[in-house]
Amino acid sequence: MARQKKKNETMHQEAKVLSADERRAQGKALRDAVPREAQGGWKPPRKRRDPIEILVESNKGRLPDLIPIRFGRMSQSPFAFYRGGAAIMAADLAGTPNSGLRVQACGDAHLMNFGGFATPERQTIFDINDLDETLPAPWEWDLKRLVASIVIAARHLQLSETEAAHAATTTARAYRERMADYSAMRALDVWYDRITAEQVLAAIPSEKDRARAAKRLQKARESSTAEAVSAKLAEYDGSTPRIKDIPPLIVHPSAEDAPGVATQYREALAMYRESLPEHVRVLFDRFRFCDLAMKVVGVGSVGTRCSVGLFMAADNDPLFLQVKEARASVLEPYAGRSLHKNHGQRVVAGQKLMQAASDMFLGWAEGRNGVHFYVRQLRDVKISAIIEGWDVELLQTYGRFCAWALARAHARSGDAALMAGYMGSNATFDEAICEFAVEYADQNKRDYRDFINAIREGRIEATVESA
Repeated sequence: MARQKKKNETMHQEAKVLSADERRAQGKALRDAVPREAQGGWKPPRKRRDPIEILVESNKGRLPDLIPIRFGRMSQSPFAFYRGGAAIMAADLAGTPNSGLRVQACGDAHLMNFGGFATPERQTIFDINDLDETLPAPWEWDLKRLVASIVIAARHLQLSETEAAHAATTTARAYRERMADYSAMRALDVWYDRITAEQVLAAIPSEKDRARAAKRLQKARESSTAEAVSAKLAEYDGSTPRIKDIPPLIVHPSAEDAPGVATQYREALAMYRESLPEHVRVLFDRFRFCDLAMKVVGVGSVGTRCSVGLFMAADNDPLFLQVKEARASVLEPYAGRSLHKNHGQRVVAGQKLMQAASDMFLGWAEGRNGVHFYVRQLRDVKISAIIEGWDVELLQTYGRFCAWALARAHARSGDAALMAGYMGSNATFDEAICEFAVEYADQNKRDYRDFINAIREGRIEATVESA
């Protein structure tokens, strides 16, 4: 009897819901094992892997003809190199201290992977907009990649080292303060929270920059209409609509590149349809498949299989979908394998978990060649930052919004109170992350120099595209 009573008490204790203050205290206790100061600084380990070797290894399975274009885009600057070098930093981050708390991580949270896009309700929001590498992992990895990107961007803009460090500290502080806010919010309110385009525009310090951003947003909205996309990408071959060939960036695939072309991708489309929510299938069934062409995108994604699909519900009613290859996350060797057998499903699940709202046509499937992929609408008011000409004030403002979006994404899957308790309420954590970011930006510069030397020596091939 006494034994059963003790067992019941134990079960009751295990089932007890801890308050936010109790969880913050638990987070604070994690500093005993990993002090916040330990998050600072970066020194390459003695047996650090050759970054060129990592990049070459990351090309496995990519389309060989496009690999030189990928390296050509990365060769433009240390900032472009950093954008394409997620695999290098993932290997480096794996050896850095972390609190032991995991979240659904972005995996490639540099500042250019944040931006605006339209929700199914047609509201434009600001959020993480590239989640190809998403996987459960330590939350610090995302934050360190973001803040390091702020320092590298500041140097790209030829800002002073003091300004770069200040922008980095501002970004880290914004993440910490937003996480503290989320730790005090109800769970549903965290999930309801979103950052609107209007909030971003209102925060831009300069009236000139605010007007420029508003103009870009309006242009993105106008160019994302069905009529605008169709006029740019589609043409008629007799009475049949098809996607225009715009070589080398948009071309129709051969049967070798896309085995499903012979059957009009029937099997893959059926699998994709099944991945959609039931109510979206009703809408998708209104459209018939017309054409598909391959498209070169991004920096780090160059060489992976990316296509544009054209579907029609009526003569003047097109739907353009982007079909993007999903490979194993760069975090997988260090954070563990995905629970999803299909990497497209991994991306879709992670995207829905991290974003405040996701594209209604977001789905996944597998091609006849065994390639995993995910699908979303093409463009749909997608707008990314163009940092050229930014001053430190604008960079800081943008960094704060990226930090806000990242903190909200992490708070959805992780325990905000534990993370907030670990970071605390003073600047100790911010300064440590800034120190790491500055020293890792130095590492990125060294790696970039080695990369350029490898191109000059003929170890790797790079093709610089004409403007």
